Amino acid sequence: MPKNFNTLREKLSPKAQKRAEVKAMQLLTEMPLNELRQSRGLSQQMLAEALKIQQPAVAKIEKRTDMYLSTLKNHVKAMGGELEIIARFPDGVIKIKSLSDLE
Repeated sequence: MPKNFNTLREKLSPKAQKRAEVKAMQLLTEMPLNELRQSRGLSQQMLAEALKIQQPAVAKIEKRTDMYLSTLKNHVKAMGGELEIIARFPDGVIKIKSLSDLE
């Protein structure tokens, strides 16, 4: 008989529950482009139409490990988002503005 997830979670120590919560939040805030697209309810074809490119080009973009920031910005914009570039240092976080106006 299947067990309810909440019942299983309640059996974890508070420390383990907190670790699981932190990991879940991390997974929800960090994801590859294809998962981001899927979480927005978009198919590759729908995104291709918004970008005015062919569907195979969307697949290729999603598999890249390196791309122009302007390509990434357009991809995110087509999904209804806005790309921000942030530099994290031990003494603080800086939003890089000069790259946010890429066209």
